Amino acid sequence: MSETTHDGTVAVGAPVAPDEGLSAAALAARYGLSVSGARPSLVEYVRQLWGRRHFILAFSQAKLTAQYSQAKLGQLWQVATPLLNAAVYFFIFGLLLGANRGIPSDVYVPFLVTGVFVFMFTQSSVMTGVRAISGNLGLVRALHFPRASLPISFALQQLQQLMFSMVVLVVVMLAFRSFPDLSWLLVVPALALQFVFNTGLALIFARMGSSTPDLAQLMPFVLRTWMYASGVMFSIPVMLADKDVPGWLADVLQLNPAAVYMDLIRFAMIDGYGSSYLPPHIWAFAVGWALLAGVVGFVYFWKSEERYGRG
Repeated sequence: MSETTHDGTVAVGAPVAPDEGLSAAALAARYGLSVSGARPSLVEYVRQLWGRRHFILAFSQAKLTAQYSQAKLGQLWQVATPLLNAAVYFFIFGLLLGANRGIPSDVYVPFLVTGVFVFMFTQSSVMTGVRAISGNLGLVRALHFPRASLPISFALQQLQQLMFSMVVLVVVMLAFRSFPDLSWLLVVPALALQFVFNTGLALIFARMGSSTPDLAQLMPFVLRTWMYASGVMFSIPVMLADKDVPGWLADVLQLNPAAVYMDLIRFAMIDGYGSSYLPPHIWAFAVGWALLAGVVGFVYFWKSEERYGRG
């Protein structure tokens, strides 16, 4: 840039920088820059997760192996823990409190063990989900990867652990004369739907737990209340038959997702647990709960993707 002075000479000024006056956003756009750690689109996020599928599986298997690595019985605790819980509940609720009324004696033990195993699948998925981000901040801050990999991996870990428990459950069924039948195939879609539901919950509580670590201390009380209201130790319709309770409350208890998935697996595997114990349209509710939790949980978690591990 130049201009003529009063004595006729030409003064040359400093050239104007081509970026002068541009905002930070305009500068970034001009040179093709993007924010580090910015949230990708939902479709791109799904693509990134699929690309990390081997990491998700390997991480879940490593966590499962390490879970009881310090115990002398090792992986046997994967089966012993829910069995011991079932034994305690049988003693208290089955023998002392008579919670087995309305259920034949040869059905109650498989009924109880199934309820404990299935509910613990959801309970453990939620508890590990709460700590998925806050308990792995070193990994989150050190590496770039879709953060949903962590809660999904923990939910997958609980599914793998349930597979060990299912072996014991089959033995219990055979011991109480519930033999394999075509209905046992219904366990596969029921567990698949429950896994989607559990993963959605794990994603929701992973986001909540990332900003509120104290949530991990509160959740055991919430989950214990949910367990008692879901018919783990007793049949909900039998218990409510002689109670003066509103119809909507009975529906809420029977159609809450934990009760729905337990009832489906009990119906599939226990010979004496017929359709009379099931609420109407139970498969529709099972699919609905899975889709609701899975979709809402995934989108809810994705919305905060750029904030995990910061601050």
